Amino acid sequence: MQVQVRTNQIEGSARLQEWVSAEVMDRLEHFDELLTRVVVHISDENAHKSGGDDKRCQIEARPKGHQPISVTHKAEAMGLAIDGAAEKMRHALEHLTGRLEGKTLSTGRFVEAGDVLLTDALLEEEFLAKQDDLQRE
Repeated sequence: MQVQVRTNQIEGSARLQEWVSAEVMDRLEHFDELLTRVVVHISDENAHKSGGDDKRCQIEARPKGHQPISVTHKAEAMGLAIDGAAEKMRHALEHLTGRLEGKTLSTGRFVEAGDVLLTDALLEEEFLAKQDDLQRE
């Protein structure tokens, strides 16, 4: 997973970029195989003025084979904004992977993605056994 950090109205030092990358990678480590790239946009909406919830972090994740997912979080401190956005992204990716892992078959039964082959094999055995019974009659 590649993490890019972009800043607006904030000095984008190498130290800041390394810290933000490490925080986001640590939070999204579980989804490393699913994601091709993560872009983190951090900004200070009121520039150099102080104010509540003026630090903004937007994270855009690019899952393989899917549309990009974007989340945003605002807070009074940059660390809180990054943590909040990373947590929202983790929840969004959990939701996406939850939808990908389970499938409903036409039989109306719910099976995990890995159990599809086992279910198909059992249905085939059942079908062949019924065919044998019909041929004996």
